[in-house]
Amino acid sequence: MSKAKVQSPAPDFRGVAVVDGDFQEIRLSDFAEHFTGLNSDDWHLSTFVCPTEIIAFSDRVEEFRAIDCEIVACSTDSEYSHLAWTNVSRDDGGLGNMKIPLLADKTKSISSDYGVLIEQDGIAL
Repeated sequence: MSKAKVQSPAPDFRGVAVVDGDFQEIRLSDFAEHFTGLNSDDWHLSTFVCPTEIIAFSDRVEEFRAIDCEIVACSTDSEYSHLAWTNVSRDDGGLGNMKIPLLADKTKSISSDYGVLIEQDGIAL
């Protein structure tokens, strides 16, 4: 059941993310002084389209920061999968260096709290 409600504070999240090539625990409150955009994809590294979207957010992060917004990419992939994809160059089909955190939601709790989990199928949008 979604905990996200219009005109209400966003549900807190906490999880392990790949940040600057290392694992780091992050939570929504780490971004409390900024607007925060949470990009959610299920298996976001399993198709060609989703990695290109994540790369585009990363490449344009300074534009978001200029309007006081931080971006976090979240998927049900593991932090190990995220790290592996950042270690593959873009020329070779990977993500390469990312300027935004890649947050793992292996338990799908963040997806559920934000109302993007299709429970009967076990996938997040």
